[in-house]
Amino acid sequence: MLEQQLKQFTVRAFKQEFDAAVTEAEVTINITKKEHTGDFTVVVFPLIKYSKKNPEQTAQWLGDKLKVESGIVTEYNVVKGFLNLTLAHSYWQNKLNEIALNINYGVFTPNHQKVVLEYCGPNTNKPLHIGHVRNMLLGYAMGEILKANGFDLTKVNIYNDRGINISKSMVAYQRYGNGATPQSTGIKGDHFVGDWYVKFGEVVKSELEVIPNKPEDKDEAAKLTPIFKEAQEMVQKWEADDAETLALWKQMNSWVYEGFQETFKVLGIDFQKDYYESETYKLGKDIIEEGLQKQVYKKRADGAVIVDLTRDGLDEKVLLRSDGTSIYITQDLGTAELRHKEFGMDKMIYVVANEQDYHFKVLKLALQKLGKQWADGIYHLSYALVESPTGRFKSREGKTADADDLIAEVLRIAEAKTKELGKIEELTDEDLTELYRIIGLGALKYFILRVNPYKKIIFNPEESIDLHGHTGPFIQYTHARTCAVLRKAGKAEFSKTTYPQILQAEERELIIHIAEYENVLRSAADKYDPSEMANYLYQLAKLYNKFYHEQPILTALTEQEKQFRLLITQQTGRLIKQGMKLLGIDVPEKM
Repeated sequence: MLEQQLKQFTVRAFKQEFDAAVTEAEVTINITKKEHTGDFTVVVFPLIKYSKKNPEQTAQWLGDKLKVESGIVTEYNVVKGFLNLTLAHSYWQNKLNEIALNINYGVFTPNHQKVVLEYCGPNTNKPLHIGHVRNMLLGYAMGEILKANGFDLTKVNIYNDRGINISKSMVAYQRYGNGATPQSTGIKGDHFVGDWYVKFGEVVKSELEVIPNKPEDKDEAAKLTPIFKEAQEMVQKWEADDAETLALWKQMNSWVYEGFQETFKVLGIDFQKDYYESETYKLGKDIIEEGLQKQVYKKRADGAVIVDLTRDGLDEKVLLRSDGTSIYITQDLGTAELRHKEFGMDKMIYVVANEQDYHFKVLKLALQKLGKQWADGIYHLSYALVESPTGRFKSREGKTADADDLIAEVLRIAEAKTKELGKIEELTDEDLTELYRIIGLGALKYFILRVNPYKKIIFNPEESIDLHGHTGPFIQYTHARTCAVLRKAGKAEFSKTTYPQILQAEERELIIHIAEYENVLRSAADKYDPSEMANYLYQLAKLYNKFYHEQPILTALTEQEKQFRLLITQQTGRLIKQGMKLLGIDVPEKM
């Protein structure tokens, strides 16, 4: 990589001139800011302790050295302690050729590190909602980015398929279902079960009206209702392996799984293995017993088992209830151990909302204190809420932004906007349906993934499909534009050849950005942040459109210029397609 070359040259220069043992880690090289002239900038401030000169003098000396001896630096300028370097046109031309001839550009060699990535993690009492959508899109994109970086990845999902919330849907169905099924009602399985969860809440509200002297706390008051008590009894029956309860539980969960699979297929997400809370919720008890024996965990007077994390800036965390029953952390301790035995992973990434930040700090610390070295590789990819323009979505009241409804809405808008633009007369109905799917899902996915995971999203379907905005369809349209240019050019075989000696500003800027692709790909993996790739692709699309409007391609003055600009077009389209695929987004060739 160029940055590596410049770092190595700087290290050698300081060794030769000052006999100084500068390390590459001390040399910072960035892309030059737009307000200054140059391609790359060396930050000189950390190096003046070796040169014994002021920042400007050090930058001047290093600039002279690079210009004379590097073979690629043609000009430089100094702004205080920043050395801005301009590279030779020939360097960028050769770089573009190098990328074009490298069929594996943007795919790193395997690094033999094993990663288990958990994402999705839905409850089986209601449909997937917009929060799950962000989770799934983040998880899928992060997985693809890690694979491109050479990691050996296993994607897993865990279903929260037991407990009081599941029983709520079951009780409501048992009371009022009258044998109805998703098939008999024509309702998708997860929606069908979710409707009974909403029904449960409605019945609680109705039954509360006749209960006197109830607590002000709504959750505590709800526990006094007959239907809530029935749900609690159902949990007990389930844990006692009551045959009738288990049969109903299996039937309703099967409906939900069928519904989930439909949504997974539409969104294009997948998993190598599924886990189920009903099978894992007791696993952590062996871990807790190990902790007690090692005196890392301790049992309180009431019988609850805790881990003291006060020295770590947290508090005492209960790992097992006083009655010996499991809680979420119990399950997660055991499941983490199970996965390590199954996969021997170096990293275990959990894609879970930031409401669980504390939980995953506890999980990692609780395992580390047991001496589980593999727990050092636990990482919580925490993400913020998704809200509507009018406020937070609520699922318990039946006001959730349902994932399937959201998908249907973006597909509807994609169809309407495509028809408004016209130019679709040549496409068959089948082609149009596929185009609406590609644009609609691309809009949804890009809008979610362009935002840093830690930041809240205000999701607006109309805004997500703006063909002229910071959107997926804008990038998709740019890809279609590159395809159209190449189609008009006819069959062309691009190979390493001699190109114009002088690069136009738009050509240079675009090639520099193309050459940054691998750096961005690596950074997105290091930071666990797909938005770095998403925003890189947006900038790539913007730069190409600027180049397209400013520089003639098919009508270039010389054949050399034409072939060179076609090569730029080809590589832009290639990287848009490649990068968008990492985000789970398809790009059309016509639009």
